[in-house]
Amino acid sequence: MGSYAELGDVAGKRVLVRSDLNVPLKDGAIGDDGRIRASVPTIKALADAGARVVVTAHLGRPDGVPDAKYSLAPVAERLGELLGQPVDFATDTVGSSAQETVAGLAEGQVALLENVRFNAGETAKDDSVRAAFAAELAALADAFVSDGFGVVHRKQASVYDVAQLLPHAMGGLVRAEIDVLRRLTETPERPYAVVLGGSKVSDKLGVIDNLLGKANTLLIGGGMVFTFLKAQGHEVGKSLLEEDQIATVLEYLERAKANGVEIVLPTDIVVADSFGDEASARVVAADQIPADAVGLDIGPESGAAFAKVVVTAKTVFWNGPMGVFEQPAFAEGTRAVAEALTKVEGLSVVGGGDSAAAVRALGFADDQFGHISTGGGASLEYLEGKELPGITVLEG
Repeated sequence: MGSYAELGDVAGKRVLVRSDLNVPLKDGAIGDDGRIRASVPTIKALADAGARVVVTAHLGRPDGVPDAKYSLAPVAERLGELLGQPVDFATDTVGSSAQETVAGLAEGQVALLENVRFNAGETAKDDSVRAAFAAELAALADAFVSDGFGVVHRKQASVYDVAQLLPHAMGGLVRAEIDVLRRLTETPERPYAVVLGGSKVSDKLGVIDNLLGKANTLLIGGGMVFTFLKAQGHEVGKSLLEEDQIATVLEYLERAKANGVEIVLPTDIVVADSFGDEASARVVAADQIPADAVGLDIGPESGAAFAKVVVTAKTVFWNGPMGVFEQPAFAEGTRAVAEALTKVEGLSVVGGGDSAAAVRALGFADDQFGHISTGGGASLEYLEGKELPGITVLEG
């Protein structure tokens, strides 16, 4: 995955790789190792080329101080299993353990530094504090490879500042992600359908705004759909609602109509008496939600209608589940969309975050989709048309 020709011969060089290993971790057990698996090809390619590979990554939000529950130790073990070779683990980020671990690496060996966010300099807003930490990281290496797509939208020391201090290259994973996103924004094969879900409209405003001029069809599900239904004058009961976004949603509906973009909303909804109450789950028409009920998934009629649009599209981008997929009674809308994506004959992209977790939780394999992004937030910001600092610094 990538020749890294711009770095020249990496044999014997210490190469610092920023990976995204931010996996769900509970009591030391990894819930979904998708991001670790996605990081392996770049690390392996460098190790096979004789580099001394020093991997840095974050996990969770430990707020700049060491916290055992956010340790990357279980990740080091899993990374070693996937690489087929031991991964040395440094118990700090740039301290004596990191320095000794890196110094002990032979050609082709791999080390993982402890959670980079255990150091407050990683996420500091103060440029000088961030730069000082980046200098300590850079001192451990001869070159830098940026391969953590899930963080390239962040101006952080191990993503942005360190790239300014070392010869640098884009990792294979980041390169693949950017190539896919360019296809989605610059040269999409049509028809182009975008499926948006998740809890809040406000999380997706920029994406909707930008894609109204690019996509042929927008399919709206998840908790955000209730703001659309409310904007159309329908009762949404106790469902998730962002009252302050109703005017914006109305404007989007009008602009879509003017642009010839079809916005497809569910015609039926799975509701319950309260959040997570599977026993009382029932299907109602989207314009007949009882005042005392809460909507938790799109209904079967809507799932079939969404699937029909998806399977006939040549380009599909999906971000955000259609309902509370963690519970069987509210997972069928998400399953219908995922199943349809596996049948797309063009480019099908699962846009990271909860969508990636959902398809795996529902039993789908990664290779059933054209591309599963490792970075939901980064993907969304790119599709909004924003510059990603971690990419800009590599291209500059």
